[in-house]
Amino acid sequence: MATKSEFSILGLAHKLCLAAENQGYNPQRLNDLAEHPDLFRRFLQVQLCLAEIKPIEHLIDLDANPFTPSGWRVEEHAKGGHFKWNPTQVKLHLSKSQKDGKVIEGNRLRGELSGKPIFNANVLDYLLKNPHLIPEEWKGKAVFFWGTIYRFSDGGLYVRYLCWRGDRWVWSYHWLGSAFCGSNPAVLRAS
Repeated sequence: MATKSEFSILGLAHKLCLAAENQGYNPQRLNDLAEHPDLFRRFLQVQLCLAEIKPIEHLIDLDANPFTPSGWRVEEHAKGGHFKWNPTQVKLHLSKSQKDGKVIEGNRLRGELSGKPIFNANVLDYLLKNPHLIPEEWKGKAVFFWGTIYRFSDGGLYVRYLCWRGDRWVWSYHWLGSAFCGSNPAVLRAS
């Protein structure tokens, strides 16, 4: 039979687990925490005001040369300085011609996006290296980064996109001569 103090400890453990769950912890993350006691020491230092937690700034260099797959070359790369990743500063955009079941040819869509604050493929590649930053609502879509257009060895123009493949994020590409539908939004900088 459990003693009163054991019930108190179990109750406190339950309360701690509920609070952690409310902050985004899952059983695996809690287990990882339990297996790394040094993290508890660091948390105690924060709680005692001996240390502080600072969020990591995810700075993306939009001016850098983009990743170029073998056999491809960069046709166009819209530079944009440095962008500090903040999902509230990013939006998914559909052309009117992509809504209500309609489709638009990629070259025409590229023209419509001209002058808009599109992101280039450097953002795509940064997000692939940091998939925890990718908004959950992007799942089920092919999210396009129109700021970088590639030419393949066959002469065709392509744009890369990010998509969820059941267990992980991957990139792929789409020929500009084909159709773009409502599940193919462009990533724009929010104003």
